[in-house]
Amino acid sequence: MKIKITSDSTCDLSPVQLQENDISILGLVVNKGGKAFTDGVDIQPDDIYAHVAAGGDLCSTAALNPSDYMEFFSHFAEDYDAIIHVNISTGFSSCHQNACLAAAEMENVYVIDSLNLSTGHGLVVLEAVKLAREGKTPEEIVACLNAMRDKVRASFVLEQLEYMKKGGRCSAVTVLGANLLKLKPCIEVKDGKMGVATKYRGSMEKCLKDYITDRLQNMENIRDDLIFITHSGMDQALIDLAVAEVEAKGYFKNIVVTRAGCTVSCHCGPGTLGILFVEK
Repeated sequence: MKIKITSDSTCDLSPVQLQENDISILGLVVNKGGKAFTDGVDIQPDDIYAHVAAGGDLCSTAALNPSDYMEFFSHFAEDYDAIIHVNISTGFSSCHQNACLAAAEMENVYVIDSLNLSTGHGLVVLEAVKLAREGKTPEEIVACLNAMRDKVRASFVLEQLEYMKKGGRCSAVTVLGANLLKLKPCIEVKDGKMGVATKYRGSMEKCLKDYITDRLQNMENIRDDLIFITHSGMDQALIDLAVAEVEAKGYFKNIVVTRAGCTVSCHCGPGTLGILFVEK
């Protein structure tokens, strides 16, 4: 069978990965300054940061509606036997429900809830590509992805909490306390939702080292084929430090650095970095 793999822009896969794996992306809506833009098409994370730095309100992302998905899927209906579409977790967006509504009106369109975001979502997309190349049927791919998604581990360390404060996700007092104590929270995705896992203390360099050590302490239980280092825009020295820390483990065959798209950037702001992988 000829199977097309698609996803929303929230998967944060690099342009090279998308091209090499023939993955087609549907960009979410980003609202900035009263106007709507398409994630990754006519707006990028740095545009969001510049807008906020200039005194603008926080940007927001919006789910696409069922008609958007129907139009998107229709582009591939004639050339492929089936379409597998992977969405951001239902815990973060109504994208999945809307894609399912669209798929119900079409034939051979299968929609998967990744239960994740960013390259945690992207890992599920890449697994779909791998399974399709192995000749699995759509039903087999769906079953495998639904089993695999629970093994994806996604987390991020936030260098600053200003965007969280502006978005009403933490108080000014919390931000002040975190700044005074040099606390850097680790946000973890669990059961399709985000929560604070650990609070690291010290410089960002120290916090990243401690964070990576903690996350990779049981490497024998992690798949060694791929690990993502995904950031929302930060000093290159910190990115290099994270790569060096992961490389020093001598375990992963592929260490891929990606830049987070507008969804993560809208809510976390710059200076966010995470490692994302799949457990065995």
